[in-house]
Amino acid sequence: MKSWRLWLPPLRRRLALPVTSLQLCLLGLAGGLIAAALIILFRLAIVGIQAIYLEHSDDFTSLPALERLVLPFIAAVLISLLGLLIGLRHYRLGIPFVIHRIKVKYGMMPLKNTLHQFIGGITALSAGFSVGREGPSVHLGAFGASSLGSYLRLPYNSIRILAGCGIAAGISASFNTPLAAVIFVMEVVLREYRIHVFVPIMLASMAGALATRAVFGEGNDLASITMISLSNWHLPYLALCGIAMGVVATFFNKSLMKTMTVFKSWHLALRLGLAAMITAGIGYLVPQALGAETGAIHYAVTAPAELTLLFAIFLAKIILTVTALGLGVPGGIVGPVFGIGIVMGTLLAFLPGLVIGDHSVAGTYAVLGMAGMMAATLHAPLAALMAVTELAANPELAVPAMLVITASYVTAVQFFQTKSIFLQQLDFMQLPYKLSPADDVLQKVGVLAMLQQDYQVLENPTDAQVIQALDSMPVQQPLLIKRSYAVDQHYQLASYDVSMSMTGESSLKFLPVSALSHQATMAEVFAELGDQREGAVLIYDDEDAHQPLGLVLWEQVRSLLMRQNNLL
Repeated sequence: MKSWRLWLPPLRRRLALPVTSLQLCLLGLAGGLIAAALIILFRLAIVGIQAIYLEHSDDFTSLPALERLVLPFIAAVLISLLGLLIGLRHYRLGIPFVIHRIKVKYGMMPLKNTLHQFIGGITALSAGFSVGREGPSVHLGAFGASSLGSYLRLPYNSIRILAGCGIAAGISASFNTPLAAVIFVMEVVLREYRIHVFVPIMLASMAGALATRAVFGEGNDLASITMISLSNWHLPYLALCGIAMGVVATFFNKSLMKTMTVFKSWHLALRLGLAAMITAGIGYLVPQALGAETGAIHYAVTAPAELTLLFAIFLAKIILTVTALGLGVPGGIVGPVFGIGIVMGTLLAFLPGLVIGDHSVAGTYAVLGMAGMMAATLHAPLAALMAVTELAANPELAVPAMLVITASYVTAVQFFQTKSIFLQQLDFMQLPYKLSPADDVLQKVGVLAMLQQDYQVLENPTDAQVIQALDSMPVQQPLLIKRSYAVDQHYQLASYDVSMSMTGESSLKFLPVSALSHQATMAEVFAELGDQREGAVLIYDDEDAHQPLGLVLWEQVRSLLMRQNNLL
């Protein structure tokens, strides 16, 4: 134990710097494995429960009609009871909430909130609600990896990176797309590209993929889709397809937000009951649309020529997803968007299929449809492109994918002014997700990286003793005054006040010195000193609050901001 304690301080100091390091890479790998273990447990629980009453996982067509009607209501009751038991204030779930926590809490997730996501997600997905498993996976991944950093009491800036590692591992473990998972985290969640962040996240995503393949095999949900290369005469039609996907994505986003707005005043139990009623009714008529994306994908692949069935699945999938997510069923949006996009792409492939006389291009159009819907709905064009590249394993699809993604994304953004569905949900929940330029810079540097230990301390001195100390000390060396009382103590920063000395009054100035944890970043220092723009804070180890580790001065904050594009 003693050697462990000796090893931690230099590790923390190293991780306080925003630089690439072997230590951070190894921690990212460990965080990815922890996240992958949680997601594997999550997925196995769903598969195990569904095995009781389904012949094939996520295929509700084999379930008797009466059971399809009852199952969503059972799940709604269980999720409602869970909400009451854990606390409704912990009911903020999914990727939007994770983005919020990344920005304001360095990715550290509340335990009760995570339990609700884990149990509620299993319940919802097992019952056939049209939600994705990636929402809970992202939440669980961030919790697992950030908990490692919290346990080791690492600097908050490194815990934020570990949370990103857990998210990447969670997505990779959900879809077996490690590269797309990395890009999704950088593009959608962290919204930045920095090498020292990218490398450990890449390792964590690899760990998630390897762990998933060890348990569930090498394939993915799209392994059954046959994809072929497309000749150039498809490109003009694909551009039109991309525009159509942008329109559908806009309709989907607006419908989801409208549903959330209309029913926001309803109690959770009532909203879940309505979601169960709609899911049961539509599931009775179109069971292929129930569940995550797997059922829709299966029927898009096996029946590309059955337009009536595909169109029914397409409409039902949109209604079920908007209903479930809009009314508060725990789960993600990416999986259902994949399913909607694949069915839409298969429908759009019917026309070129008539031209060439067969439906061999249906699988390719299905995957391109998935990419177009993902880009426009989530505002993740690069992640969508990477997903196609990984799933298709065919570099010749990169060009048509770029065309579809561009047409879809530009249509949604420019002509309909559609924001990312995640940001719309954050605005609706009134959860902050934007940082000031100064905080954005300062959050990346831990206080341990800027620690100053060359200072003097005087305990309960007279003014004459303070003046004598200031005159004998180097000009740049801080002088701390320790005021001890019967029940507590506090520190002050002593200096000469030139403006006051000209009036004949005391030329000494004493500024109160507050305390911060060694895990804090320079953003917390800025929050303490930003208004007065002078002074210092003492840094303590949480386990030994009586002995300061060192001092961080306002001049260090100022210097850091001046080096970063003159932000002060």
